[in-house]
Amino acid sequence: MTTISEADWSAAVKIIDGAGQVCLACHVRPDADALGSMLAVAVALASRTGDLPVVASFGDDPFEVPGILRFLPGQSLLRRPAEYPDQPEVVISFDAASIDRLGRLAGPAEAAGALIVLDHHASNPGFGTVNLVDPASAATAVLAAELIDRLGITLTQDIALGLYAGLVTDTGSFKYAATSPHVHELAARLLATGIDPGTVSRELYDRAPFSYLRLLSAALGRVELNRDAAGGLGIVWTTVTRADREAAGLPLDAAESVIDIVRKTDEAEVAAVLKEDDDGIWQVSVRSKSVVDVGRACAELGGGGHARAAGFSASGGAGAAIAALQRVLDRW
Repeated sequence: MTTISEADWSAAVKIIDGAGQVCLACHVRPDADALGSMLAVAVALASRTGDLPVVASFGDDPFEVPGILRFLPGQSLLRRPAEYPDQPEVVISFDAASIDRLGRLAGPAEAAGALIVLDHHASNPGFGTVNLVDPASAATAVLAAELIDRLGITLTQDIALGLYAGLVTDTGSFKYAATSPHVHELAARLLATGIDPGTVSRELYDRAPFSYLRLLSAALGRVELNRDAAGGLGIVWTTVTRADREAAGLPLDAAESVIDIVRKTDEAEVAAVLKEDDDGIWQVSVRSKSVVDVGRACAELGGGGHARAAGFSASGGAGAAIAALQRVLDRW
């Protein structure tokens, strides 16, 4: 169902089947597609044979699973980056468009005997020994599911839950254009294991502490609309400052869903939320509705992503960061 060659799929399966240990890595500040896909494969590999050591991690320091993803099975297989082998036999990366997106695990991935890359970002240069990269796939979870199938591992509820979480988030709850018949067929297979889609939806979208409402209020209270930006298509944007989060007692990942509110604006094709991290760096989430390729725009600013969902990092003032984004958008 993917454009990846049979030779590459066969090579990946052969490497994994012959490995004495498999190490998994997903991108820093993982979302549900990255972490869900990685944990699904980790659980699958661990269930296949009791004597195959499986190590899974992501390269963040401090190392902490985002709160909204703590429902995902398989987290007993997670190890801190400091516990990751320096020269792994085999590494499989998940949802990382470039090796630097692995953060502290980039070095071990480069030093690995074999590096298998699972990803669906068009900007991925193919940095692995074997590259299972398909930009046409709606989510990395689609590729993770195929890898599990090709390894001959039966889907269980714990495997399916991670894959379904990735599928739901990267298709926008099956609303985005990448939602193909194959995506719905895969979702049906995953649901057939007995997982509850309502539980996934509640955990990902319908839970927040009361203090989040105050953070959201602060962010929406300073939202701005520039109707002339992006060639007259408009951009709406706001910030979530470190002070906002400190007042609410919330970590950075708690601000991820603010973009889902801001992007509803009818008068703007592009939406952006600038989130100040604990080091004072702006982590900028950018979305578009149907016309503007924000992945290309963010790539010019040192980031990347998909045509309708992308991001970049910026130091300095928030105004300078949004001005830089608008300059890129206005050139097209």
